[in-house]
Order: sequence, then structure tokens, then C-alpha cells
Amino acid sequence: MTILDWLVLGIYASTMLGVGWYYSRKNRTAEDFLLGGRRMSPITVGLSLFATLVSALSYLANPGEMVSHGPMMATQLVAHPLIFLIVGYFLIPKIMKQPVTSAYEILETRLGSGIRFAGAAVFLMLRFGWLATILFATSQVVLVPLLRVDEAWIPAFCILLGTVVAVYSSIGGIKAVVITDAIQSVTMLAGAVLTILVVSNRMGGFTEWWPQQWPEHWQKVSWGFDPTERVSFGILFVSTTLWYVCTNGSDQMSIQRFLSTRDANAARTTLAVSQIADVAVSILLGITGIAILGFYVRNPERLTEGVPAHEMGDQLFPRFIMSEMPSGLSGLVLAAILSAALSSLSSGVNSICAVIERDIIGQYFGARVRDGDPVRRLMILTALVTLLAVSLSLLNLFFVGNLLERCFKVINLLTAPLFVLFFLALFVPWANSVGAWCGLVVSIIVAVLIAYTEELALGIPISFVWIIPCSLLSGVVVGSLVSYLTPRRASV
Repeated sequence: MTILDWLVLGIYASTMLGVGWYYSRKNRTAEDFLLGGRRMSPITVGLSLFATLVSALSYLANPGEMVSHGPMMATQLVAHPLIFLIVGYFLIPKIMKQPVTSAYEILETRLGSGIRFAGAAVFLMLRFGWLATILFATSQVVLVPLLRVDEAWIPAFCILLGTVVAVYSSIGGIKAVVITDAIQSVTMLAGAVLTILVVSNRMGGFTEWWPQQWPEHWQKVSWGFDPTERVSFGILFVSTTLWYVCTNGSDQMSIQRFLSTRDANAARTTLAVSQIADVAVSILLGITGIAILGFYVRNPERLTEGVPAHEMGDQLFPRFIMSEMPSGLSGLVLAAILSAALSSLSSGVNSICAVIERDIIGQYFGARVRDGDPVRRLMILTALVTLLAVSLSLLNLFFVGNLLERCFKVINLLTAPLFVLFFLALFVPWANSVGAWCGLVVSIIVAVLIAYTEELALGIPISFVWIIPCSLLSGVVVGSLVSYLTPRRASV
């Protein structure tokens, strides 16, 4: 890291804080702070949705996955047209008809206040774990090696990242979050493109690093539904489709962005922009992984540890930035990785605050806080949420596996169970709260058993990509069946 690199990072951080300060003057009500007055540009919001869902974990995991295991995981991109049809024409119209701020207000209408609280609680557990993992991974995998410091600095880096996010999110609200997310989307795109260009320039052209044959350490192509394969196309297609459907249909971070636009058509535009950006950046990051793998295969002496390039996985991209990028460009690519982290962190914090404000404070303490200043309360709440996320971040020391597997085993563990509640509320006419509780519990149990089958010594060889399909199916079936067998008036 040279002075020029630090200057690039300083300009980037100042820009984020400046955006937060600018929009701090435009938040007059809680709806302005959380939904931007429901009139934000669908294109900008679409870039924000993309940046929100593509965290620093994904930004590092995609090249790392390509380095260690090959392109099988990238085949999930072919699911995006189907995802757009399901979310855009089945879920978004139903969501946009609801006059709500929090997604979990929708649950109360059909299934009662208890299920609304359960949905909000599951979301909070899901996203707090997500925020903590992003903070820890960005500090451990990016900042520690790039700055050449001891891992004892991880807590300090987590605090620093949390502080930047807390400042511009608390003073600027959702408008600041969306605008900074859009800027960060462009930065992420530029970071991947620059890395590919640098490798090509160093090696004398594109063809010099592109593999001439299938590397031995890459997974062989598997097109079926084999549960013993690490990744099979069939189940990956299903799992990817269901993840996007579950996330866009039940996660406050996605629904909050749809609700911040004018109508269903604008919300569909938001979804389309998000998916186009997702496909473009995913392809570029995959190519980035191939490029840096090719570079180190041709230049093994650059890995002084003597470890083969493909065994470094998630560490290889940050390693290339640290040791091979020209001065100034390394700061820009590091800013791209930090963009992925900060965009997800700020969106997560803002959405968590919306849920706490509407589903907990407003629901259970409304009479006591009705006369207070909601914007000031949300600013304070943003700081407290960030503090808790930083505190939880060090728990990631107990989890193993590469970043992609960690995303599935930790961050996405509750994605399908949460959507079970929304599926019952929106698409099962006879659903009631008893069935919803049973479906939720069964779905969580199935997700945990599949995610941690090795740790629990169950002896069942099943890939982590089966978590979402199996937990969703079991939850919907149990919830629907129990609701059918239970009187409609039953409520818990």
C-alpha cells in the first residue's frame, strides 16, 4: 500500500460520508428515512439491491470458488430469467399492494401478531449473522493480508468498518444508502475489470492466462441432482432460483427497496437492473478468478509460501492485489472490495432498523414513543445495531469452510424458513398461525441438519446446496398440512 493507494481509499471514504451528510437534510419523517418517500428511481434502487445482495463475501468468494473448484457454481446464472418471471410477476404485485413499511406487517394480516413477531425475529437473526460475517471476513481476508498486520487487528478493523457505516447510514437514511450503493456497484465492476486488464498486460494477452485444458483440481461437470457431488447443475439451478425467490419475497432488505419505488412496474425495473448487474459482475469475477489462477500457475515463484495457487482459494485475489497491482490501482480494487462490504452493511443496518422500529418498538412500545422524534430515534438505533453487529463479528472464528460455503451454512441458513411464513400467508388460503409455527420450526431443523451433517456426525453425504430446497419444501408441506388439519380460527 503506497501513499497513492491510501489517497484513493481516503477519497472513497470521504465520498461515502459526504453523501450521508447531503441526504441528512432530506429526512423529515420516518418514511423518508426508511423508504425515501416511496418515489426513488428504480434504476438507482436496482443497483442498490444488487450491491446489497452481492456482499464482500460474494465478491471474494466468486474468484476464490473459480480458483479452487472451477466454473460449476457459475452455471447458476442461467436461472435468472426464471427468477425474474417468478419474483416480478407473482411476488412483486402482491407485495406492492400492501401499505406497509416492514415486510413482516404482511404476515400479521393473515397469520396474526405472533407470526409477525416470529418473522421479524428470524430476519433479525439472519441479518445480524450476515452483518457479523461480512465484518469479520472483510477484516480477516482483505485488510489483514493487504496491510500486512497480525490478526490481532481484526477487532479494530471491524470497529472501523462499522463506524463508517454507522455514520453515513444514521445521518442519511435509505437515500444515502441507495446512492452510495449505486456508486459502490460501479466501483465493484471497475475493480474486476481492472484486475483482468492488469493480468492480461502482465502476461502479454488474454490467451496467455486462459486455461488450455480442464485443470485437474477443478470439479468435473455434473448435470444432475447427485447429492454426494459438491455442486450439481440441476440442484444448483433449483437452489439458486429458490434463494432469490425466498430473499426477494421475504427479506426486508429486498422488500424495502421494492416499496421505495412508485408501483409494481417500477419495482420490476428495480429487479431487472439488479439481476443484469448481478450477471455482469458475477461473470467478470469468475473471469478474474481464472486470470489470477493463470498468472500464478505461470509464475509459481510469486507464491513464496510454496502452496499451490488452487489451494489458496479465497486468499489468492487479495494476494494479487497486495503484491502485483500497480500503485493506485491496488487502492481502487481494494475500494471495490470495501464497496461490496459497506453496501451490504449499510443496507443491512437500515433494514434491521426498519424492522425493529415497526415490528418491535412500534408494535409493543408504540404508546410510549409516539410523541418522540422518529428520525432521531432511528439514527440512535442505527448506531446501536452497528455496535451489536461488530460485537457478534468475532463469532465467525468458530466456523470453517471457504467463503462460499460459509454463505450457505451461516448466512443463508434461515432464508428458506423465513419465506415459508410468506408462502403460507400469500398462497395458502387455509393457512393459520399453528401451521405457520410448525412449518417454521420444521424448516429450521431440516436446514440445520443438512448444513451441519458432518459436524453432527449424521453420516449423510449431502451437499450444502440442498439446504434451501429441502428446508423450504419441508416447511411448506408441514405448514400447509397442519393448517388444514387445524381449525382456521386457531391462533398462537
